[in-house]
Amino acid sequence: MAGGGQLHNLSDANDTELMQRLLAEPATADTLNAEDAGTVMRFLTAYLAITGRQVLLTGTARMRQRPIGVLVDALRQLGARIDYTEQAGFPPLQLQGRTPQPPAEEPVELRVRGDISSQYISALMMIGPQLPGGLRLRLLGKVGSRPYIRMTQSLMQHFGAQCRDLGEVVEVRPHAYQPADYTIEGDWSAASYWYAMVALAPAGSSIVLPGLRQYSWQGDQAIVGIMAQLGVVTEFGAEGVTLTQQAPALAVEQDFTHCPDLAQTVAVVAAATGVPLVLTGLESLRIKETDRIAALQIELAKFGGALLDEGDGRFRVPSAAFQVSGQSIDTYHDHRMAMAFAPLALRGPLTILAPAVVRKSYPQFWRELGTAGFTVTEQT
Repeated sequence: MAGGGQLHNLSDANDTELMQRLLAEPATADTLNAEDAGTVMRFLTAYLAITGRQVLLTGTARMRQRPIGVLVDALRQLGARIDYTEQAGFPPLQLQGRTPQPPAEEPVELRVRGDISSQYISALMMIGPQLPGGLRLRLLGKVGSRPYIRMTQSLMQHFGAQCRDLGEVVEVRPHAYQPADYTIEGDWSAASYWYAMVALAPAGSSIVLPGLRQYSWQGDQAIVGIMAQLGVVTEFGAEGVTLTQQAPALAVEQDFTHCPDLAQTVAVVAAATGVPLVLTGLESLRIKETDRIAALQIELAKFGGALLDEGDGRFRVPSAAFQVSGQSIDTYHDHRMAMAFAPLALRGPLTILAPAVVRKSYPQFWRELGTAGFTVTEQT
């Protein structure tokens, strides 16, 4: 899209700024580094493939352990020439351009597993309008993170694409994107950490969070219903939301299939408040910035808590003695580990190791904690 459209309220998160920098790189660049940003790696892989770029796309050591074979296989069916330079199925990727596609009246149909990261599906959807006949994605089996597929569809339509989510099938017609203005809404994932703070704060605590929409495509808006069970009620207003503490439920069972990024925060709150919690839908957590299930198990144990694997995809946080008394939290290069455990400072002193990891999605997190009254001390 050349000119005419403006994006407002862009995040200052590293992932956002990284994507902007890489898209601005000259076509002659021979290497692009997606660092530790899974969204950037996946979306950029599809974009570079459809535009025929010849470039090496790489990332951090952890990124080179995160699978991308499902997306590469699909792009190869669309004519992309992509080679693995190290381990098959994982970055780095050497993109070698694209085989010219003949004119077509019907969309190319790809069969894609629905239980993979929605980022693979969104990446394919977004390049669909550039294919001669468009694209039909047939999603096989259980579909995870459905709200993110619908968010992608909504944004594509805002910018002129013709896209329909029919449940098992997503159809994208060939139609050029059109420039348009768009104001990006507040981030419900970031808001989840403030929900945790209200849940762990003294009785009767409340806080106002601006910029959040009641009608949102973000899957992580599910935090409203989840935290209502863990002791935080939400009131929507013209400028945002007011969160107020209330009595939690006696026990909670929650499926995180469509909001996996909330699992760490909710598990920590449940453990700290003594509310027994059963979690399902955590399949994608092992291939995030770290193995988040293993990381949670290790860190919760430092406080007397636990995340128990009961098999068949069920995990349990039991009610147990939980004490915050100066523990140090390893963050495993994972921004969400740092922010999920930080609210425990309301129950006692603790140290977050490698706190700079929050730059990935919420660079102002520590500053905003200080503004809210937390004592945040940087150790050297």
